[in-house]
Amino acid sequence: MDPVNQKSLERVVSQRALQMGSSFPCQICVVGLLCGVCLTSLFLAALTSFGSFEFAGISFSSISVGSSPWNSSSDVVNVVTGTDCKFKLKETERWIDSPESKTETDDERVSLLYSAWGALLTESVRDEREFWQKFGLNRSSVPKAPHLENCQLSSQTNTRLDTRAENESFPPWTSWKGLLDMYPASAANEQLRYRHRIISEGAYPPWITGSDEENYPLTRKVQRDIWIHQHPPNCRDPSVRFLVADWERIPGFGIGAQIAGMCGLLAIAINEKRVLVTNYYNRADHDGCKDSSRSSWSCYFFPETSQECRHRAFELMGNKEAWEMGIIKTKENYTSKEIWTGRIPRVWGDPWSYLQPTTEINGTLLAYHRKMDRRWWRAQAVRYLMRFTTEYTCGLLNIARHAAFSKEAAKMVLTSLPKEWPKEVGSNVKTDIEQFVWSNHRPWISRPLLSMHVRMGDKACEMKVVEFEEYMHLADRVRKHFPHLNSIWLSTEMQEVIDKSKLYPRWNFYYTNVTRQVGNITMAVYEASLGRETSTNYPLVNFLMAVESDFFIGALGSTWCFLVDGMRNTGGKVMSGYLSVNKDRFW
Repeated sequence: MDPVNQKSLERVVSQRALQMGSSFPCQICVVGLLCGVCLTSLFLAALTSFGSFEFAGISFSSISVGSSPWNSSSDVVNVVTGTDCKFKLKETERWIDSPESKTETDDERVSLLYSAWGALLTESVRDEREFWQKFGLNRSSVPKAPHLENCQLSSQTNTRLDTRAENESFPPWTSWKGLLDMYPASAANEQLRYRHRIISEGAYPPWITGSDEENYPLTRKVQRDIWIHQHPPNCRDPSVRFLVADWERIPGFGIGAQIAGMCGLLAIAINEKRVLVTNYYNRADHDGCKDSSRSSWSCYFFPETSQECRHRAFELMGNKEAWEMGIIKTKENYTSKEIWTGRIPRVWGDPWSYLQPTTEINGTLLAYHRKMDRRWWRAQAVRYLMRFTTEYTCGLLNIARHAAFSKEAAKMVLTSLPKEWPKEVGSNVKTDIEQFVWSNHRPWISRPLLSMHVRMGDKACEMKVVEFEEYMHLADRVRKHFPHLNSIWLSTEMQEVIDKSKLYPRWNFYYTNVTRQVGNITMAVYEASLGRETSTNYPLVNFLMAVESDFFIGALGSTWCFLVDGMRNTGGKVMSGYLSVNKDRFW
């Protein structure tokens, strides 16, 4: 080709391309034109040797990327910039495949971390060598799982906070939480004097979250006073009297009803200045509860009184004189009416008279109902009875959180690890702030989280049953105010509710993996089909997850929802509110 004509052609192509550059369709056409010219040059090169270099001399990079409007509207120009068309096609393929390859690698790392956490959680891999062979990892190279709790450490810490310190009147309660009081500097005389002064002035128990304004009235004082009442300094003092009570075992009584009954017995004990000692708990009578915790409330939660008082009460059970003098009493000494609808303790006046309305039904806040005193008291009683979870219950919660949130947690953790992990491992050495300050942080869950308990089935004989759609209508109302909310922890005994949740793809649902009711059978029959261990464990996990959630939707007609609400209102969530689908019963 004539050099003059070649230069003219270059100028024409360049000017024309610049004129058309602002139009996206034209950009595509120009790229096609240029690729066509490139392909034509290859074709001509096959036919003749003398023209090969001339067409190869048309440089696509002569269209300046810096000044071309293509640079801001498309990535195509960034990959078609050279003269070797075949090479650039390969580059384009790599550019397209690269995100997919990265995604596959990330997914593999997430799965690896998920599996490693699961192995550590269930102890399915006990030997270090076996762990390496299975995962290609050392235990020390597995980063901390933010959604899991160190149950052994937590149990040890809570035991210390639930036991009187040596030669002290109280456990080591302070104005701070975590393990700060175990820091070496805390042993200084000034620190000890400060601690004694704080406790004597009324340090509140560490199982209370939030200020007085974030809980039911007097919650912090009431919890402190109940603990003092249930933990006398000397259980063998002749003035100490006891009330020993088995948990209700009437067929058809759910866990909620059993807890409500024990709340009534605790009220009697406080009114009569007795120490409540709980005895046989049928729902803990299974193989999951080991040794002395079998058939005992202490399998799931810390005992209601000290071991010293328990031993003394059971000792007095065989003492005829103790019975005659009224030092020991049992549940059988009281009528059902006294237990279920008896007098609420008035040691603290009537704080229920100034409860703030934070429960909504049909768009209106429930400002008052005739059993506000019982609502307040049951919240205080259940908070005390469930103040600390045991190592067993902690493990159940770990398993539930791992099944629900571990993939999300793994993705977050991987962003802070070296890109070469697990080949390259960062330091796992705990610093002081991690060990003594951050130790109090609760395990991570996907937030914000809305908990929803949908009670249907045989509950229709006691209250108005509301369909799942109405619960979701309330969930949508919450999200209108909190648009970042998209996760629901769903608790229900009905399979149809789980099936219907799939009709709401804009929500992320989490729920325990358990067989649910199909059709309308009684709760007693359903629980029997699950077995005692499963029918106890999964409702308690759902209960505690509801307490931890940011929002709650339920039915006031359900004792279970009533107790969940009470735990939330003594757990720093009174201002989160409670949306109820009915108002059938106000105890």
